[in-house]
Amino acid sequence: MGTGTEGKKSRVLSGMRPTGRLHIGHYFGALQNWVRLQNDPSYECFYFIADWHALTSDYADTSGVPENTLQIMIDYLAAGLDPAKSVLFLQSAVPEHAELHLLLSMVTPLGWLERVPTYKEALENVKDKDLHNYGFLGYPVLQTADIVIYGELDAPLTVPVGEDQVSHVELSREIVRKMNFHFGFAVDLAAMRDPSNATALQVTWETFQGKPSAFSQVSPYTDEAVLRIAAALRKEAIEGGLENFSNRFAPWVEANNAAKKFIRLSPVLREPEVMLTKTPRIPGLDGRKMSKSYGNAITLSETDEEIRKKTKVMVTDPARKRRTDPGNPDVCPVYDWHKLFSTPETLQWAAEGCRTAGIGCIECKAKMADHLIEWIAPVRERRVEYEKNPKRVLEILDAGSKQARVVAQGTMERVREAVFGWGKKRAEIVGSAGKA
Repeated sequence: MGTGTEGKKSRVLSGMRPTGRLHIGHYFGALQNWVRLQNDPSYECFYFIADWHALTSDYADTSGVPENTLQIMIDYLAAGLDPAKSVLFLQSAVPEHAELHLLLSMVTPLGWLERVPTYKEALENVKDKDLHNYGFLGYPVLQTADIVIYGELDAPLTVPVGEDQVSHVELSREIVRKMNFHFGFAVDLAAMRDPSNATALQVTWETFQGKPSAFSQVSPYTDEAVLRIAAALRKEAIEGGLENFSNRFAPWVEANNAAKKFIRLSPVLREPEVMLTKTPRIPGLDGRKMSKSYGNAITLSETDEEIRKKTKVMVTDPARKRRTDPGNPDVCPVYDWHKLFSTPETLQWAAEGCRTAGIGCIECKAKMADHLIEWIAPVRERRVEYEKNPKRVLEILDAGSKQARVVAQGTMERVREAVFGWGKKRAEIVGSAGKA
């Protein structure tokens, strides 16, 4: 179930960069699961187009971003995302993302970003773009803002990802923990130093350590001891996360008036959780990972003719050098595609025919292409309908962006107050003026 302990729906957040039309790898790697989640009443889904993220590497030429954004939105709708069931929006239409990104960047250590494996890999491997800019380095901070700005403190916040992206969400969790530590956790040193609170401090400290506490009058704690206790509390909160600290110690903070004197627990942001999504193996036409940049993909808008032309030259089992050579379907990209599109009968035909050399690779590819065309036809039909009415597509995107912004604005009101305390300050000023 996706509902939380109080029956609230789990929020789901995910998005894609507008770098071109989506392909079947995107569908089976993400969109198929997004559609499944939106149809589950226990989830409240937010799916966006990350146009700011496109700038982190493609800032030198942004001319393609508007058209790519439109095409990806059409792909979203054609794949089955429903604006009546999901909030579909554009990242840059919700400026609160940028504000939260700025505030999160204030507490994120530089070393955390420099150690991100994908950042180091990109700097080493991407030669046609200059990625030595803050935008690319700070990509994980903006990504964190994108996620947590839609979190509610009393409901789960989940991000559907594959195993290769789990570390990205974990970094987001670390950034949120640090934000919550700085602005949601406080130890009152003055109250701890107050001699009249010595017994309460003893109860708090010994309960924190898991020791039975004797409710007896004790001598005031030295300043050194107070600082040591405060440091231990802070260490537990920052290392385990304020949410874990809260779950572990909130019961006795709430039940124990002693602890309330010294500890304030007010998480500012919800830590995101990983929703591990199993995705099928989807190799590209050349056997490598499917990617637009490799030119080895089938987009959701391909014509029948283009599909047959591209699949005809797909790589197969390298052991089948001649028509009479038996092959191994388990190492053949064509058979991987059969698993996605073909019927059980065709799957059996392809596997047995490959192993016995009863069929040739050309036959196998042609049969797979038949099933792929049959599968993609309704997606393409929906796509054509939306392509005919781009104004309607923009209206859906604009309406979803307005919905998303209402949620984001609510989060930012809470964050701003936690960081700056202007609401409290204004109330003090108004109260003082009223008494004068």
